[in-house]
Order: sequence, then structure tokens, then C-alpha cells
Amino acid sequence: MTEVLLTLVGVLMAALIARRFLGFTAQQPGDYAAMSPQLDIRRHLSGPLLCEGVIYGPTGRVTSRFVAQMEGRWDGNRGLLDETFRYASGETQQRQWRLTLGNDGAIKAEADDLTDPGRGRQEGAGLQLQYRIRLPDHAGGWVLDVTDWMYLMENGTIINRSQFRKFGIKVAELVATMRQVPA
Repeated sequence: MTEVLLTLVGVLMAALIARRFLGFTAQQPGDYAAMSPQLDIRRHLSGPLLCEGVIYGPTGRVTSRFVAQMEGRWDGNRGLLDETFRYASGETQQRQWRLTLGNDGAIKAEADDLTDPGRGRQEGAGLQLQYRIRLPDHAGGWVLDVTDWMYLMENGTIINRSQFRKFGIKVAELVATMRQVPA
């Protein structure tokens, strides 16, 4: 009985370690450096954008759907991205990202609901951004650790996948598309 229990614990630990080093959080921007087309946030997050997506809760079920109108403006390597979200519940939310792109692809991101500036990098067709966000009071006011990944598709659409964690445990996931639309 003890051997079976130890074997089960070992298998569980191996699975957790493999997930940590092979899963979503183990990706690095360099993994996408050779992939094309090349994502450049100054170009692909510029002008009017339409974003549509879903948010999954901790059980993997869809808890919210949304459509967002976005507008990106750039002056050299500094940009503003205004977002207006409309959720299926009727709730609306606004955010303005203040973005700085380094010559090496490093990204600094600021918004009023972040506890500190977010940091990230764009390379090849991918972009990673990590930050801590404070949820609105009506959503609990929790501070969550967020990892955003964006992947540029051949048709110009950006696929966005984000995981939200509290104490290292995934509590939500967002999947969305973003695409430029006529002004």
C-alpha cells in the first residue's frame, strides 16, 4: 500500500513539474523569434481595433463574454491604447494602456488598475506581457498576477491568451481576437 501511495505521489509531482516547465507559463518570447509574420505593436495595435473574447473561470467554464472597441495611437516608441469593454452582462469597463517599446523589443506597460508597471517583450510573431492587476471592488478587489500572450496570424488578426493567477493558482483565463477595423 505504501509503495502504491508513493508511486502516485511521484507521478503527481512529475506531472506538476512537467506542467510548470512545459506549459503556458514556461513559454518565452524567444520561442517565437523565427516565426512570421513579425508582430510590431506600433503597427498592429494602431488605429481602431475590434476585440472579441471570452473569460473562463477556474473550472474551465465560460463565465463572461465581451466585445471591446480599442484605439491605438503611437508617437515613436510611446503609445496609448484605449479600451472600452462591453460585457454580455451589460457591464462596461474602460482602460488606457500607456506603452513604451524599447529598441530591443522590451515593453513597459502602465494602466491605472495595475499595481506596478508591466514588463514584456515582442519577438517574431509573439508577445508576452506580465503584470499585476487590481480587480474592481465589485469583482472582489483582488490583485491578480497576469501573463498575456499575443500571437500575430498571417491575416493580421492577433490571438490573445491570458492567464490570471492568485497565489500561483490559475483563477481565470481569457481568450480573444483583436483585429484592425476601418476608421
